[in-house]
Amino acid sequence: MGGRERPVHRRDALGAGAVLLASALAAGCARGGGEEGVRGGAVWEGAVREGDGAGGGAPASSLSSPAPSPYGAAAGPAGPRRFPGWPGVITHGPRDRPRIALTFEGRGDPGLARAALARIERAGARVTVLAVGSWLEAHPELARRILDGGHEIGNHTEHHRDLAALAERDEHSAYEEIAACARRLRRLTGSIGTWFRPSPGPGATAPVRRLALRAGYPHVLGYDVESRDHAATGVPAVLRKVTGELRHGSVVGLSLTRPVTVAALPLLLTEIDRRGLRAVTATELLS
Repeated sequence: MGGRERPVHRRDALGAGAVLLASALAAGCARGGGEEGVRGGAVWEGAVREGDGAGGGAPASSLSSPAPSPYGAAAGPAGPRRFPGWPGVITHGPRDRPRIALTFEGRGDPGLARAALARIERAGARVTVLAVGSWLEAHPELARRILDGGHEIGNHTEHHRDLAALAERDEHSAYEEIAACARRLRRLTGSIGTWFRPSPGPGATAPVRRLALRAGYPHVLGYDVESRDHAATGVPAVLRKVTGELRHGSVVGLSLTRPVTVAALPLLLTEIDRRGLRAVTATELLS
């Protein structure tokens, strides 16, 4: 309030990010895998601070108006699209364009979700969030928060049950897991969402694929790069896994509400930019 801060230019931010990325990976190599070498340092501690909406910094209310995306504003609630020539389960986009899609499982701590979205938007990226219905029931405002940031939202079942196993025992209950989340998304956003991804993982058995189609989803969204952030104990592990496999057209599977993922996002987004790639929604990737 007492003075005007010096603006941070994109070139300065990218340069600083590249230095941090190199430092994080170097620290990881020097400390036997590296997770603990960064976990105790500034990169880990910065997972939710500097006004990200949780754990200090500016209050969460400051995130109610996300930074504008260079890709333009969202056009409004979008529904599932059929992409002719693409299979029922899509794991990647075209390999001849410098685009990738970061896709996130939406459940868990809403403060971390807001922090992750803030960091993504500061980098000018758009992402796809596959939301669990019960998560949206507890935090309905997050559906609009995701869309207002220029991102897209999809269906990750109502309760995050093992859908393939459930479909073998009780097909009606399995269908309801998809349909209940679709109804919730429609109430909150006006659409059933752009994509469906089964829980707990991206693969879809034939019965699950059939149920998704019945619920209105022409494709199941998988991924070809798994971050394994659920098992990572530090930022270097996430960075090595994702950047080591990332290529044109990749769809990356991440979690929106894991501290290690939130901590890794600035470095990951900097590396994506350094490689000349654009992080777009899954729909934009296929369009």
